[in-house]
Amino acid sequence: MSDHILFLTGKLAEKSLHRVLESICPPLFTYDVLNIGLNVAGLMTGDLVMRRVANSGNASKILVPGRCRGDMQALTKHYGIPVERGPEELKDLPEFFGKKKKRRDLSQYDVKIFAEIVDATQLDVPAILQRAQRYRRDGANVIDLGCLPDTPFPHLEESIRALKQLGHRVSVDSVDPQELLRGGQAGADYLLSLKEETLWVADEVSSIPILIPNQPSDIDSLYRAIDSLAKKNRPFIADPILDPIHFGFTDSIIRYHALRERYPKIEIMMGVGNLTELTDADTSGINVLLMGIISELGIDSILTTEVSPHARRAVREADAARRIMFAAREDMSLPKDYSAALMTTHERKPFPDSEAEIRDIANAVKDPSFRVQVSENGIHIYNRDGFYTADDPFKLFPQLKMENDGSHAFYLGVELARAQIAWQIGKRYTQDQELNWGVAVEKKQLDQSAYHSMGATPQAAKKKKSDE
Repeated sequence: MSDHILFLTGKLAEKSLHRVLESICPPLFTYDVLNIGLNVAGLMTGDLVMRRVANSGNASKILVPGRCRGDMQALTKHYGIPVERGPEELKDLPEFFGKKKKRRDLSQYDVKIFAEIVDATQLDVPAILQRAQRYRRDGANVIDLGCLPDTPFPHLEESIRALKQLGHRVSVDSVDPQELLRGGQAGADYLLSLKEETLWVADEVSSIPILIPNQPSDIDSLYRAIDSLAKKNRPFIADPILDPIHFGFTDSIIRYHALRERYPKIEIMMGVGNLTELTDADTSGINVLLMGIISELGIDSILTTEVSPHARRAVREADAARRIMFAAREDMSLPKDYSAALMTTHERKPFPDSEAEIRDIANAVKDPSFRVQVSENGIHIYNRDGFYTADDPFKLFPQLKMENDGSHAFYLGVELARAQIAWQIGKRYTQDQELNWGVAVEKKQLDQSAYHSMGATPQAAKKKKSDE
């Protein structure tokens, strides 16, 4: 136990912090707790810390609340010892210190994502480029141009050239061998997909072909196509086809396993759209499960689509899943505690505080400002005048006496609605923050060194007060 840590906190959180620190067993460090005189620890700033904390005593490190805004490097320089942010919820401290011992590098992966623009034939070149840029931003390595049967694609060559000019790797996906030939001649990097009878296309162009069986169940035809190109020393990728649920899904997983056992070193692709698009379930869970299979079998590439509105984050989800699985496999670990990116609709620990603990905090409140918290028992809102609990904001609102304060009523309406959603589905709720939906929602970039600007509600309240 080389570290002696000084934990900075506020009045309302002080007792809870002591309880959490005492619960860490075996103790990982020695510590002191300093209440710097602020009611809400989350409102702590770097400037406030410098003003109220004269020195660090005998601490080797200072830990401030996770929501503390300010320059930690400046604080480190000021006190001469490391100053770090802890977790946003103090109940996460045991896990926080446990995690620091583990590697959490999610920068690496070994699965390529082919992101298909399914309606490429119906988009002009600028629209194709715009979609490609979004897919690349979300993690795609290859942009796949989908061709539709009996649908002309006169701008195929132009699209390939434009994509290549922007640095994209490109594949062409078609059932028409002539269309594939055109794509290869225009410079496509990959062609999806060649069967045994269309292998001649691979002799005409330098594009890497993706090989599929004549029929999904005819795995022998795929083996023959593989052996044919292997004899020519031609690079290729094999895809035995993932079938949808109740139409051969389990058998298709067995085909992937058999293919890897027969050919331990070849590149394999799995097209995941037959599951993500054709199953009415959150795609984040489907993607992470498939990526687990992919990781175990050493599959090198996936083809994914975002056609159905419920699959509109499929590329981003696949990117998060491949990184998690790579890190977990390298650590010889379960894919747990690496990232919450794919916990889009639930949370492992949604309710960090019990109702009794929230009531304990409420008893220390001496001002009229409302606090909102959530426990397993429902939504809690409280100030110095009362403590109210319900599972529906409409049951709470009549007790809050907001009839003559429109801006405050609006604010509480938003917060109570967020709290209700969090309670209903098991998400963690923090007042004044949006719910965390993982990769399902584009996250705002948060600068923790900058202080919050005043929001619309307090601005309106301030203006009202100045007008009176």
